[in-house]
Amino acid sequence: MKREQLGSRMGFIMLSAGCAIGCGNVWKFPWLCGQNGGGSFMLVYILCLILLGIPALVMEFSIGRAAQTSPLYMYQKLEKPGQKWGIFGWICFIGNLSLMAFYTVVCGWIIYYFCKFLTGQNSSLGFVSMISNPVINVSFLLVTVVVAFIILSFNLQGGLERVSKFMMSALLVLMLVLAIHSLFLSGAGEGMIFYLKPDFSKINGSVIVGAMNQAFFTLSTGMGGMAIFGSYIGKERSLMGEAVHVITLDTLVAVLAGIIIFPACFTYNLEVNAGPSLLFDTMAAVFNHMAGGHLWGTLFFLFMIFAAMSTVLGVCENILAMVRELTGWSRPKGSLICGIVVFLLAMTTALGYSVFHFQPFAEGTAWLDFWDFIVSTNILPLGSLVLALFCCNKFGWGWEHFLEEANTGSGLKIRSFMKPLFQYFVPAVIAIIYIYGIITFQWK
Repeated sequence: MKREQLGSRMGFIMLSAGCAIGCGNVWKFPWLCGQNGGGSFMLVYILCLILLGIPALVMEFSIGRAAQTSPLYMYQKLEKPGQKWGIFGWICFIGNLSLMAFYTVVCGWIIYYFCKFLTGQNSSLGFVSMISNPVINVSFLLVTVVVAFIILSFNLQGGLERVSKFMMSALLVLMLVLAIHSLFLSGAGEGMIFYLKPDFSKINGSVIVGAMNQAFFTLSTGMGGMAIFGSYIGKERSLMGEAVHVITLDTLVAVLAGIIIFPACFTYNLEVNAGPSLLFDTMAAVFNHMAGGHLWGTLFFLFMIFAAMSTVLGVCENILAMVRELTGWSRPKGSLICGIVVFLLAMTTALGYSVFHFQPFAEGTAWLDFWDFIVSTNILPLGSLVLALFCCNKFGWGWEHFLEEANTGSGLKIRSFMKPLFQYFVPAVIAIIYIYGIITFQWK
């Protein structure tokens, strides 16, 4: 089966950034930031992106481009005879499915809120009542999955690349408009101080663990989320510069999301540490109190749809590519069957607050927390650790092979003095923070 290629470098950057930019930036990042001290979390998060995120992203792009296959087979194709790295391809497959098992449901929630604002029914919104309503959850989950896999059923350039370029451009414009609007609210100064001024006394182990996991979550590194796009590009550009471009766009969107949300919270005296409902109940309350709130709320949740759908499309493309390489199916057939599987798996989350009651950890947790634990707490950091060990050591692909692939083409290069960062610092820090996170995790 001839491997499809992206039509342009811009398509690659927008598609990769689109996969990275999503609910992780504009839903999860703001509430994690709010719960972990604002500027303190932001500082640690930025450091994690620079010191851990850029190396991990370069490594994912590199093995994807070198292997010219989906994450299911990329380790197997690049490993030396007798090695057993291929098993991690299946871990990537499980990780992508686990992510879509809750991410598609969250995207459905966003579409529901957008429809309510668009039709002027925003005064009756409530996060708890929404997540406990099985009809709403299943209906909008179905909308998300159907739209995603219809787009993916077309060829790569005509479907995914074209739609991602449009959504990313519209997303950035909408976010800039909303951010500028928030900066003129009465509580903007107080909100921005909380958001951007670090309080070093609030930086502890849990903040560091949360920041690292969020960095890997937003970039989708560790389970082949970016490797698949590396496999769709040529050798014209070196991969360090491409990684920097993607992370810059990703960080810009996360920062803008906070600028939109925190000034509004301080203006209307709303809790910044509301947790997962911050985007929904808190922002809905903001818009309901705001002059022209109907319009601003509609625009806000429209940009949220673009952000969430860009990641749904990116990850579902990964799942589709793995299944097609495993079976040889066409895009339309693979899209139909993958869509059905993702929908059925996500039903656990969609009905987790109403019919399928399941408390995997502390009281009040549900299926969403279970899937997020598998992905964010385990597969993403451990997958990034495996990635670093595989790329930078002789018992894997090897530093020389990795360096040659990453530096092929014009643009920023990895320098020899960076080897200790990639080979020792990245895996050691990931391992230490991961172990601390598991030890201190709230199991009960």
